[in-house]
Amino acid sequence: MESIIFAAPLFTNDAVVLGILLLILAAIFITSNSDNPFWQKFYTFIPSLLLCYFIPSIFNSMGIISGEESQLYFVASRYLLPASLVLLTLSIDFKGILGLGPKAIIMFLAGTLGIVIGGPLALIVFSYIAPGVVGGAGPEEIWRGLSTVAGSWIGGGANQTAMYEIYDPSDELFSAMITVDIIVANIWLGFLLYGAGISDRIDNWFKADASPITELRKKIESYKASISRIASLADITTICAVAFGITAIAHVGADTVTPWINDNFPALRDLSLGSPFFWIIVIATTGGLGLSFTRARKLEGAGASKIGSLFLYILVATIGMKMDVLAIFESPGFFMIGILWILIHVFILFVVAKIINAPFFFIAVGSQANIGGAASAPIVASAFHPALAPVGVLLAVLGYALGTYAAIICSEIMRFVS
Repeated sequence: MESIIFAAPLFTNDAVVLGILLLILAAIFITSNSDNPFWQKFYTFIPSLLLCYFIPSIFNSMGIISGEESQLYFVASRYLLPASLVLLTLSIDFKGILGLGPKAIIMFLAGTLGIVIGGPLALIVFSYIAPGVVGGAGPEEIWRGLSTVAGSWIGGGANQTAMYEIYDPSDELFSAMITVDIIVANIWLGFLLYGAGISDRIDNWFKADASPITELRKKIESYKASISRIASLADITTICAVAFGITAIAHVGADTVTPWINDNFPALRDLSLGSPFFWIIVIATTGGLGLSFTRARKLEGAGASKIGSLFLYILVATIGMKMDVLAIFESPGFFMIGILWILIHVFILFVVAKIINAPFFFIAVGSQANIGGAASAPIVASAFHPALAPVGVLLAVLGYALGTYAAIICSEIMRFVS
Protein backbone atom coordinates (compact mmCIF):
# COMPACT_ATOMS: atom_id res chain seq x y z
CA MET A 1 0.00 0.00 0.00
CA GLU A 2 1.21 3.50 -0.66
CA SER A 3 2.55 5.48 2.25
CA ILE A 4 0.34 8.34 3.38
CA ILE A 5 3.19 10.66 4.37
CA PHE A 6 5.47 10.33 1.35
CA ALA A 7 4.55 10.00 -2.33
CA ALA A 8 7.41 7.52 -2.83
CA PRO A 9 9.61 5.63 -0.37
CA LEU A 10 13.05 7.04 0.40
CA PHE A 11 14.78 3.73 -0.41
CA THR A 12 13.53 1.44 -3.19
CA ASN A 13 16.72 -0.57 -3.83
CA ASP A 14 16.16 -3.95 -2.15
CA ALA A 15 19.87 -4.27 -1.34
CA VAL A 16 19.53 -1.10 0.75
CA VAL A 17 16.23 -2.24 2.27
CA LEU A 18 17.70 -5.63 3.23
CA GLY A 19 20.64 -3.85 4.86
CA ILE A 20 18.27 -1.65 6.87
CA LEU A 21 16.23 -4.65 8.02
CA LEU A 22 19.34 -6.58 9.09
CA LEU A 23 20.64 -3.53 10.98
CA ILE A 24 17.29 -3.33 12.79
CA LEU A 25 17.44 -7.06 13.67
CA ALA A 26 21.06 -6.80 14.83
CA ALA A 27 20.27 -3.79 17.05
CA ILE A 28 17.33 -5.66 18.62
CA PHE A 29 19.30 -8.86 19.29
CA ILE A 30 22.34 -6.99 20.66
CA THR A 31 20.24 -4.91 23.07
CA SER A 32 18.00 -7.85 24.07
CA ASN A 33 21.12 -9.81 25.11
CA SER A 34 22.73 -6.83 26.85
CA ASP A 35 23.59 -6.83 30.57
CA ASN A 36 22.52 -3.19 30.76
CA PRO A 37 19.71 -2.89 33.39
CA PHE A 38 17.72 -0.55 31.14
CA TRP A 39 17.57 -3.05 28.28
CA GLN A 40 16.88 -5.96 30.63
CA LYS A 41 13.93 -4.03 32.07
CA PHE A 42 12.78 -2.92 28.61
CA TYR A 43 12.69 -6.46 27.18
CA THR A 44 10.85 -7.70 30.26
CA PHE A 45 7.81 -5.85 28.92
CA ILE A 46 8.46 -5.74 25.15
CA PRO A 47 9.28 -9.05 23.41
CA SER A 48 12.20 -8.74 20.98
CA LEU A 49 10.25 -10.60 18.28
CA LEU A 50 7.50 -7.97 18.44
CA LEU A 51 10.05 -5.24 17.72
CA CYS A 52 11.46 -7.23 14.77
CA TYR A 53 8.02 -6.92 13.25
CA PHE A 54 6.92 -3.50 14.52
CA ILE A 55 9.97 -1.32 13.76
CA PRO A 56 9.95 -2.17 10.00
CA SER A 57 6.24 -1.28 9.97
CA ILE A 58 7.11 2.18 11.36
CA PHE A 59 9.75 2.60 8.66
CA ASN A 60 7.11 1.66 6.07
CA SER A 61 4.52 4.08 7.49
CA MET A 62 7.10 6.89 7.51
CA GLY A 63 7.92 6.29 3.85
CA ILE A 64 11.55 5.29 4.47
CA ILE A 65 11.03 1.85 2.90
CA SER A 66 8.06 0.25 1.15
CA GLY A 67 6.62 -3.22 1.51
CA GLU A 68 4.54 -2.53 -1.59
CA GLU A 69 7.52 -1.91 -3.89
CA SER A 70 9.98 -4.37 -2.34
CA GLN A 71 10.38 -7.98 -3.48
CA LEU A 72 11.97 -9.01 -0.18
CA TYR A 73 8.79 -10.54 1.26
CA PHE A 74 8.44 -12.76 -1.82
CA VAL A 75 12.08 -13.86 -1.54
CA ALA A 76 11.82 -14.43 2.22
CA SER A 77 8.55 -16.38 1.99
CA ARG A 78 9.54 -18.52 -1.01
CA TYR A 79 13.23 -19.14 -0.27
CA LEU A 80 14.07 -18.36 3.35
CA LEU A 81 10.84 -19.65 4.92
CA PRO A 82 11.06 -23.20 3.50
CA ALA A 83 14.81 -23.26 4.30
CA SER A 84 14.09 -22.20 7.88
CA LEU A 85 11.37 -24.83 8.24
CA VAL A 86 13.85 -27.51 7.17
CA LEU A 87 16.39 -26.34 9.77
CA LEU A 88 13.83 -25.89 12.55
CA THR A 89 12.33 -29.35 11.99
CA LEU A 90 15.68 -31.06 11.53
CA SER A 91 16.03 -32.06 15.19
CA ILE A 92 12.37 -32.04 16.15
CA ASP A 93 10.92 -34.67 18.44
CA PHE A 94 8.01 -35.67 16.20
CA LYS A 95 6.56 -38.06 18.77
CA GLY A 96 6.68 -35.23 21.29
CA ILE A 97 4.63 -32.99 18.99
CA LEU A 98 2.02 -35.72 18.57
CA GLY A 99 2.02 -36.11 22.34
CA LEU A 100 0.78 -32.51 22.77
CA GLY A 101 -2.73 -33.93 22.45
CA PRO A 102 -5.96 -32.81 20.74
CA LYS A 103 -6.17 -29.30 22.24
CA ALA A 104 -4.12 -27.82 19.38
CA ILE A 105 -6.65 -29.08 16.80
CA ILE A 106 -9.61 -27.96 18.94
CA MET A 107 -8.22 -24.43 19.23
CA PHE A 108 -7.48 -24.30 15.51
CA LEU A 109 -11.09 -25.29 14.70
CA ALA A 110 -12.37 -22.76 17.27
CA GLY A 111 -10.36 -20.11 15.41
CA THR A 112 -11.90 -21.19 12.10
CA LEU A 113 -15.39 -21.00 13.62
CA GLY A 114 -14.61 -17.50 14.91
CA ILE A 115 -13.76 -16.32 11.39
CA VAL A 116 -16.79 -18.03 9.80
CA ILE A 117 -19.35 -16.43 12.13
CA GLY A 118 -17.37 -13.27 12.90
CA GLY A 119 -17.77 -11.76 9.43
CA PRO A 120 -21.58 -12.08 9.30
CA LEU A 121 -21.94 -10.86 12.91
CA ALA A 122 -19.77 -7.81 12.17
CA LEU A 123 -21.95 -7.02 9.14
CA ILE A 124 -25.13 -7.31 11.20
CA VAL A 125 -23.74 -4.99 13.91
CA PHE A 126 -22.64 -2.37 11.38
CA SER A 127 -25.94 -2.56 9.49
CA TYR A 128 -27.45 -0.99 12.62
CA ILE A 129 -24.75 1.42 13.75
CA ALA A 130 -23.36 2.49 10.33
CA PRO A 131 -25.59 1.16 7.52
CA GLY A 132 -23.76 3.26 4.91
CA VAL A 133 -20.60 1.20 5.40
CA VAL A 134 -22.15 -2.19 4.57
CA GLY A 135 -24.08 -1.27 1.42
CA GLY A 136 -22.98 -1.33 -2.20
CA ALA A 137 -24.40 -2.90 -5.34
CA GLY A 138 -23.10 -5.44 -7.82
CA PRO A 139 -19.28 -5.82 -7.67
CA GLU A 140 -19.19 -3.05 -5.03
CA GLU A 141 -21.22 -5.05 -2.48
CA ILE A 142 -19.21 -5.07 0.72
CA TRP A 143 -19.80 -8.76 1.45
CA ARG A 144 -18.03 -9.63 -1.83
CA GLY A 145 -14.91 -7.82 -0.70
CA LEU A 146 -15.13 -9.34 2.78
CA SER A 147 -15.28 -12.82 1.20
CA THR A 148 -11.64 -12.34 0.14
CA VAL A 149 -10.70 -11.44 3.72
CA ALA A 150 -12.43 -14.65 4.88
CA GLY A 151 -10.36 -16.64 2.39
CA SER A 152 -7.14 -15.02 3.58
CA TRP A 153 -7.99 -15.51 7.26
CA ILE A 154 -8.79 -19.21 6.84
CA GLY A 155 -5.76 -20.43 4.98
CA GLY A 156 -3.93 -17.65 3.20
CA GLY A 157 -3.27 -16.02 -0.14
CA ALA A 158 -4.32 -18.96 -2.32
CA ASN A 159 -7.71 -19.11 -0.61
CA GLN A 160 -8.07 -15.35 -0.90
CA THR A 161 -7.48 -15.58 -4.66
CA ALA A 162 -10.10 -18.33 -4.89
CA MET A 163 -12.68 -16.09 -3.18
CA TYR A 164 -11.77 -13.23 -5.52
CA GLU A 165 -12.45 -15.48 -8.52
CA ILE A 166 -15.69 -16.90 -7.10
CA TYR A 167 -17.36 -13.69 -5.86
CA ASP A 168 -15.77 -11.15 -8.23
CA PRO A 169 -15.56 -7.94 -6.15
CA SER A 170 -14.47 -4.79 -7.99
CA ASP A 171 -10.73 -4.11 -8.16
CA GLU A 172 -11.12 -0.99 -6.00
CA LEU A 173 -13.03 -2.90 -3.31
CA PHE A 174 -10.57 -5.80 -3.44
CA SER A 175 -7.65 -3.39 -3.03
CA ALA A 176 -9.27 -1.83 0.06
CA MET A 177 -9.93 -5.28 1.53
CA ILE A 178 -6.31 -6.34 1.03
CA THR A 179 -5.33 -3.32 3.13
CA VAL A 180 -7.87 -4.28 5.81
CA ASP A 181 -6.60 -7.87 5.73
CA ILE A 182 -2.93 -6.89 6.14
CA ILE A 183 -3.39 -4.20 8.80
CA VAL A 184 -5.93 -5.95 11.04
CA ALA A 185 -4.22 -9.35 10.81
CA ASN A 186 -0.82 -7.84 11.60
CA ILE A 187 -2.16 -5.84 14.55
CA TRP A 188 -3.47 -9.11 15.97
CA LEU A 189 -0.11 -10.76 15.20
CA GLY A 190 1.54 -8.05 17.31
CA PHE A 191 -0.75 -8.89 20.25
CA LEU A 192 0.06 -12.60 19.88
CA LEU A 193 3.80 -11.94 19.90
CA TYR A 194 3.37 -9.80 23.01
CA GLY A 195 1.23 -12.51 24.60
CA ALA A 196 3.94 -15.09 23.98
CA GLY A 197 6.17 -13.09 26.32
CA ILE A 198 3.61 -13.23 29.17
CA SER A 199 2.14 -16.65 28.38
CA ASP A 200 2.76 -17.95 31.92
CA ARG A 201 0.42 -15.31 33.37
CA ILE A 202 -2.24 -16.02 30.73
CA ASP A 203 -1.97 -19.77 31.37
CA ASN A 204 -2.51 -19.18 35.09
CA TRP A 205 -5.71 -17.29 34.29
CA PHE A 206 -6.92 -20.15 32.07
CA LYS A 207 -5.78 -22.69 34.69
CA ALA A 208 -4.09 -24.37 31.76
CA ASP A 209 -1.51 -27.13 31.98
CA ALA A 210 1.36 -26.09 29.73
CA SER A 211 3.62 -28.86 31.04
CA PRO A 212 3.53 -30.98 27.82
CA ILE A 213 4.80 -27.96 25.86
CA THR A 214 7.44 -27.23 28.53
CA GLU A 215 8.53 -30.89 28.60
CA LEU A 216 8.87 -30.96 24.82
CA ARG A 217 10.92 -27.74 24.89
CA LYS A 218 13.20 -29.03 27.66
CA LYS A 219 13.68 -32.35 25.89
CA ILE A 220 14.73 -30.54 22.72
CA GLU A 221 17.03 -28.18 24.64
CA SER A 222 18.63 -31.15 26.43
CA TYR A 223 19.24 -32.90 23.13
CA LYS A 224 20.77 -29.76 21.63
CA ALA A 225 23.11 -29.36 24.62
CA SER A 226 24.28 -32.97 24.28
CA ILE A 227 25.37 -32.55 20.65
CA SER A 228 26.50 -28.91 20.75
CA ARG A 229 29.87 -28.10 19.18
CA ILE A 230 31.74 -25.16 17.64
CA ALA A 231 30.61 -24.95 14.03
CA SER A 232 33.25 -25.31 11.33
CA LEU A 233 32.99 -23.89 7.82
CA ALA A 234 32.14 -27.40 6.63
CA ASP A 235 29.28 -27.54 9.17
CA ILE A 236 27.82 -24.19 8.12
CA THR A 237 28.14 -25.07 4.43
CA THR A 238 26.44 -28.42 5.03
CA ILE A 239 23.62 -26.77 6.99
CA CYS A 240 23.00 -24.29 4.15
CA ALA A 241 23.27 -27.06 1.55
CA VAL A 242 20.67 -29.16 3.36
CA ALA A 243 18.33 -26.18 3.89
CA PHE A 244 18.45 -24.83 0.35
CA GLY A 245 18.79 -28.29 -1.19
CA ILE A 246 15.46 -29.35 0.31
CA THR A 247 14.04 -25.93 -0.66
CA ALA A 248 15.17 -26.59 -4.25
CA ILE A 249 13.48 -30.00 -4.19
CA ALA A 250 10.34 -28.31 -2.80
CA HIS A 251 10.32 -25.81 -5.69
CA VAL A 252 10.91 -28.54 -8.30
CA GLY A 253 8.09 -30.56 -6.74
CA ALA A 254 5.77 -27.54 -6.65
CA ASP A 255 6.60 -26.61 -10.27
CA THR A 256 5.84 -30.19 -11.33
CA VAL A 257 2.79 -31.05 -9.23
CA THR A 258 0.90 -27.74 -9.47
CA PRO A 259 0.42 -27.60 -13.28
CA TRP A 260 -0.43 -31.32 -13.34
CA ILE A 261 -3.16 -30.85 -10.71
CA ASN A 262 -4.53 -27.72 -12.38
CA ASP A 263 -4.67 -29.48 -15.77
CA ASN A 264 -6.05 -32.84 -14.64
CA PHE A 265 -7.90 -32.17 -11.38
CA PRO A 266 -9.05 -28.52 -11.43
CA ALA A 267 -11.56 -29.23 -8.63
CA LEU A 268 -8.65 -29.80 -6.23
CA ARG A 269 -7.75 -26.13 -6.49
CA ASP A 270 -10.46 -25.54 -3.88
CA LEU A 271 -8.22 -27.39 -1.41
CA SER A 272 -5.28 -25.12 -2.28
CA LEU A 273 -3.63 -28.10 -3.99
CA GLY A 274 -3.26 -25.93 -7.08
CA SER A 275 -1.09 -23.41 -5.21
CA PRO A 276 2.70 -23.68 -5.67
CA PHE A 277 3.29 -22.10 -2.25
CA PHE A 278 1.24 -24.87 -0.60
CA TRP A 279 3.46 -27.56 -2.09
CA ILE A 280 6.68 -25.67 -1.29
CA ILE A 281 5.72 -25.55 2.40
CA VAL A 282 4.48 -29.16 2.53
CA ILE A 283 7.54 -30.63 0.76
CA ALA A 284 10.03 -28.54 2.76
CA THR A 285 8.40 -29.45 6.08
CA THR A 286 8.17 -33.12 5.11
CA GLY A 287 11.84 -33.07 4.09
CA GLY A 288 12.87 -31.57 7.43
CA LEU A 289 10.77 -34.06 9.39
CA GLY A 290 12.21 -36.91 7.32
CA LEU A 291 15.77 -35.80 8.09
CA SER A 292 14.94 -35.70 11.81
CA PHE A 293 14.99 -39.52 11.72
CA THR A 294 18.51 -39.59 10.21
CA ARG A 295 22.05 -38.59 11.26
CA ALA A 296 21.36 -35.19 9.70
CA ARG A 297 19.63 -34.15 12.93
CA LYS A 298 23.10 -33.85 14.51
CA LEU A 299 23.60 -30.70 12.41
CA GLU A 300 21.62 -29.05 15.19
CA GLY A 301 24.77 -29.30 17.30
CA ALA A 302 26.48 -26.88 14.90
CA GLY A 303 23.61 -24.38 15.12
CA ALA A 304 21.13 -25.42 12.40
CA SER A 305 18.13 -23.95 14.25
CA LYS A 306 19.99 -20.65 14.86
CA ILE A 307 20.47 -20.19 11.12
CA GLY A 308 16.83 -21.23 10.56
CA SER A 309 15.72 -18.70 13.16
CA LEU A 310 17.66 -15.93 11.41
CA PHE A 311 15.85 -16.74 8.15
CA LEU A 312 12.55 -16.64 10.03
CA TYR A 313 13.35 -13.28 11.65
CA ILE A 314 14.14 -11.80 8.23
CA LEU A 315 10.69 -13.00 7.15
CA VAL A 316 9.18 -11.34 10.26
CA ALA A 317 10.83 -8.04 9.31
CA THR A 318 9.52 -8.25 5.72
CA ILE A 319 6.00 -8.98 7.03
CA GLY A 320 6.21 -5.93 9.29
CA MET A 321 7.44 -3.88 6.33
CA LYS A 322 4.13 -4.58 4.54
CA MET A 323 2.07 -2.88 7.24
CA ASP A 324 1.19 0.82 7.15
CA VAL A 325 -0.84 1.61 10.25
CA LEU A 326 -1.72 5.06 8.90
CA ALA A 327 -3.74 3.44 6.08
CA ILE A 328 -6.47 2.82 8.66
CA PHE A 329 -7.51 6.45 8.21
CA GLU A 330 -8.18 5.94 4.47
CA SER A 331 -11.23 3.67 4.96
CA PRO A 332 -12.05 3.63 8.68
CA GLY A 333 -15.42 1.92 8.22
CA PHE A 334 -13.88 -1.15 6.60
CA PHE A 335 -11.25 -1.31 9.32
CA MET A 336 -13.86 -1.14 12.06
CA ILE A 337 -15.62 -4.12 10.48
CA GLY A 338 -12.30 -5.98 10.32
CA ILE A 339 -11.44 -5.16 13.93
CA LEU A 340 -14.87 -6.29 15.20
CA TRP A 341 -14.52 -9.45 13.10
CA ILE A 342 -11.13 -10.29 14.62
CA LEU A 343 -12.44 -9.52 18.13
CA ILE A 344 -15.24 -12.08 17.66
CA HIS A 345 -12.59 -14.59 16.54
CA VAL A 346 -10.55 -13.80 19.68
CA PHE A 347 -13.60 -14.01 21.95
CA ILE A 348 -14.50 -17.50 20.70
CA LEU A 349 -10.88 -18.64 21.05
CA PHE A 350 -10.72 -17.45 24.65
CA VAL A 351 -14.09 -18.97 25.58
CA VAL A 352 -13.12 -22.37 24.17
CA ALA A 353 -9.66 -22.16 25.76
CA LYS A 354 -11.25 -21.40 29.14
CA ILE A 355 -13.61 -24.36 28.79
CA ILE A 356 -10.90 -26.89 27.87
CA ASN A 357 -8.10 -25.20 29.89
CA ALA A 358 -5.92 -24.80 26.81
CA PRO A 359 -2.55 -23.03 27.21
CA PHE A 360 -1.99 -19.76 25.39
CA PHE A 361 0.43 -21.49 23.01
CA PHE A 362 -2.50 -23.36 21.43
CA ILE A 363 -4.59 -20.18 21.28
CA ALA A 364 -1.83 -18.25 19.51
CA VAL A 365 -0.80 -20.96 17.07
CA GLY A 366 -4.40 -22.06 16.38
CA SER A 367 -5.37 -18.48 15.59
CA GLN A 368 -2.36 -17.72 13.42
CA ALA A 369 -2.62 -21.00 11.52
CA ASN A 370 -5.97 -19.63 10.33
CA ILE A 371 -5.21 -15.95 9.89
CA GLY A 372 -1.57 -15.99 8.87
CA GLY A 373 -1.12 -19.44 7.33
CA ALA A 374 2.28 -21.01 6.82
CA ALA A 375 4.05 -17.66 6.56
CA SER A 376 3.37 -16.54 10.14
CA ALA A 377 2.07 -19.54 12.15
CA PRO A 378 5.65 -20.83 12.66
CA ILE A 379 6.73 -17.31 13.64
CA VAL A 380 4.21 -17.28 16.49
CA ALA A 381 5.12 -20.84 17.49
CA SER A 382 8.82 -19.99 17.49
CA ALA A 383 8.11 -17.00 19.76
CA PHE A 384 7.51 -19.65 22.44
CA HIS A 385 10.50 -21.73 21.28
CA PRO A 386 12.13 -22.21 17.83
CA ALA A 387 11.72 -25.98 18.05
CA LEU A 388 7.93 -25.57 18.24
CA ALA A 389 7.70 -23.96 14.78
CA PRO A 390 6.56 -27.22 13.07
CA VAL A 391 3.39 -27.22 15.21
CA GLY A 392 2.42 -23.96 13.50
CA VAL A 393 3.24 -25.33 10.05
CA LEU A 394 1.23 -28.53 10.52
CA LEU A 395 -1.84 -26.56 11.62
CA ALA A 396 -1.38 -24.06 8.78
CA VAL A 397 -1.49 -26.92 6.25
CA LEU A 398 -4.82 -27.93 7.79
CA GLY A 399 -5.93 -24.31 7.29
CA TYR A 400 -5.13 -24.56 3.58
CA ALA A 401 -7.31 -27.67 3.33
CA LEU A 402 -10.32 -26.13 5.10
CA GLY A 403 -9.82 -22.56 3.89
CA THR A 404 -11.85 -22.33 0.72
CA TYR A 405 -14.80 -24.37 1.98
CA ALA A 406 -15.04 -22.49 5.29
CA ALA A 407 -14.62 -19.16 3.47
CA ILE A 408 -17.46 -20.04 1.06
CA ILE A 409 -19.74 -20.84 4.01
CA CYS A 410 -18.78 -17.53 5.65
CA SER A 411 -19.32 -15.60 2.40
CA GLU A 412 -22.75 -17.12 1.74
CA ILE A 413 -23.86 -16.21 5.27
CA MET A 414 -22.58 -12.66 4.70
CA ARG A 415 -24.51 -12.53 1.41
CA PHE A 416 -27.65 -13.61 3.26
CA VAL A 417 -27.32 -11.08 6.11
CA SER A 418 -26.57 -8.27 3.63
